[in-house]
Amino acid sequence: MTDHDTHCYELVADCRLRAATDLFAHTWDPVVLAALRMGPRRRRDLRAAIGGISDKVLSDSLHRLLAGTLVERHAHAEAPPRIDYALTRLGQSLVEGPMMALGRWAIEHGDELLEAQETEPGKGL
Repeated sequence: MTDHDTHCYELVADCRLRAATDLFAHTWDPVVLAALRMGPRRRRDLRAAIGGISDKVLSDSLHRLLAGTLVERHAHAEAPPRIDYALTRLGQSLVEGPMMALGRWAIEHGDELLEAQETEPGKGL
């Protein structure tokens, strides 16, 4: 363990763990990543596949994911122009790793989690 790693555990705000968990800070970002799991999609197809997401929220999410190098944008020289969004190698590793594990956990413990959230404050989670 390096000095930086030791310091990182002391100051969790600067830790790699924080950087990773920040990927889930925006509600729609993981949803967009999951919708891209099956392969590249055009914006309107992506929005239709997700359902319930506004155009502005989708734009904001794609902007964050592009900046974080989890998603890439491919513009095709066609008339009319066509733009596809796809997971990068980094995005694919996030979706296939931690997000899949979280999904399995949610299936296994989701009822328990929802039940706990519905109890009186202070008695649940």
